[in-house]
Amino acid sequence: MSPDRRTAVAAGSLFLLTEAAAIAGAVLYRPLLGAADGRLAQGADTRALLGALCEVVLVVAVAGTGAALFPVLRRHGEGLALGYAFGRLLEGAVITVGIVAVLALVTLRRDGGAADGADAALVAVHDWTFLLGPNIALGLNTVLLAYLAYRARLVPRFIAVLGLVGGPLICASAVAVMFGAYEQLSVAGASAALPVFAWELALAGWLIVRGFGPGSGAAFRADGEAAEPTGVRR
Repeated sequence: MSPDRRTAVAAGSLFLLTEAAAIAGAVLYRPLLGAADGRLAQGADTRALLGALCEVVLVVAVAGTGAALFPVLRRHGEGLALGYAFGRLLEGAVITVGIVAVLALVTLRRDGGAADGADAALVAVHDWTFLLGPNIALGLNTVLLAYLAYRARLVPRFIAVLGLVGGPLICASAVAVMFGAYEQLSVAGASAALPVFAWELALAGWLIVRGFGPGSGAAFRADGEAAEPTGVRR
């Protein structure tokens, strides 16, 4: 297996891990955030802690995709490749703040004497990190990666177009939520997130099964056209 093929499998696997960890984490800790009057249902704190662990895995996987793809992406634009790698780190950092909010909320709810203001503030912190990380930061990172994938022919064009459409859409949806157009967890919000979800699943599947496209080893000239690197035969 060539280095690029190993990179493709690793990156695809990490993308699948981000989806699985994000869904599992949200399902596990969501009852904690919506607990009425701060009262915990039996076992809700344990599920929330497991959800937080899932989100730790999510943070590692998010950062890992940027690191894994960097050696390939830098051949097609080092600045954009660095932007994607650091963008994924930023996304992971914002998610981490949300994890801390969930863990602090578990402590307060277990204590039973938390002030309503502190309780509500932690829920608000989590909700804002969810909006800024897995929505706005994710959308911007998706556009960067999809643009590089489209330009360099790393994956089929229809997959890259999913990312180019989904990234701006989820950012626009986050802005709409920010200004009160609709709730984060709503039909409109879920619909806006579907293209990015489809993009990551399609990208992961393609990278694992087929690897990078024929443009993965090409450097780019100043005019943006692909140029075969020295020593590589057509």
